[in-house]
Amino acid sequence: MAPTTTLPERRVRFAYPDDLDPCWCHRFPEFACAANSISLIMPFAEPYFVKTVRSTLPELDEPLRSQTEAFCRQELAHHVEHRKFNALITRRYPEVVRVEGWMRRAYGWLSRTRSRRFNLAFAAGSEAIAYALARWIEAHLAQLFSDADPVPSTLFLWHLAEEVEHKSAAHDVFEALDGSRLRYAWATSVSVALLAFFVWTASLAQLKAQGRFWNPIAHLRMARWGVSVAFTMLPTLAVSALPGHTPRRFTDPIYLPKWLALFDPATGTIPVPTVIGSPVSDGADHGTAA
Repeated sequence: MAPTTTLPERRVRFAYPDDLDPCWCHRFPEFACAANSISLIMPFAEPYFVKTVRSTLPELDEPLRSQTEAFCRQELAHHVEHRKFNALITRRYPEVVRVEGWMRRAYGWLSRTRSRRFNLAFAAGSEAIAYALARWIEAHLAQLFSDADPVPSTLFLWHLAEEVEHKSAAHDVFEALDGSRLRYAWATSVSVALLAFFVWTASLAQLKAQGRFWNPIAHLRMARWGVSVAFTMLPTLAVSALPGHTPRRFTDPIYLPKWLALFDPATGTIPVPTVIGSPVSDGADHGTAA
């Protein structure tokens, strides 16, 4: 199915206070650890996706070519902002630097050694994973973000909202140039395994740095969330692997797309999501133009 809309490029830039606590979810600090771990992956995974799909541009017809170029711009914007935020994480938790090295080697190895068809399937499957995470996050917005710092919260929700927006982009390229459901299922399984491993190891490193490694509540919460995410993600991924499936058939979350529509291109700002109730949030815009 050909793309029917153009993906906009939003030049949002986030200003992080020098004293920002990377443990930004005050009610559930374990959630901040898990989200930070995903953020650490972004500077290695998203350039890998972009490199893969960008290599296909000469073979794509319009309007798929233009959509793919716009997808690449959105992905690169994500990884730029996550890299800035990650500098705060590694400064506070130097223990995660080793895990970053593993991430760099893993995604770099895939990019160098796997076939383009596998890499396209990996990118498409990873985008399905991100879409499932966005659906899970929206279902738990009030619980997880009501007492969170506004700047990192806005970063993560902006990223997830754009994942919903371009949910079909990598899949469309994969379908146009390959479409093997077995390859898609295998590559998606590898992506899930890498995500789970890196989130787990980086979260443990952060918990250790916080002195909470042996706190049973922290591990119980993370295990509960992991099971909950699996119940959302695995059916989504199973359906995504079926012949003839397109992500356009999924019903999108309600809040994230509506909030993303509040982005002001004239100022390059997006409001703090209304769900965020941190005492330091005054409703001001925290995304600023480049």
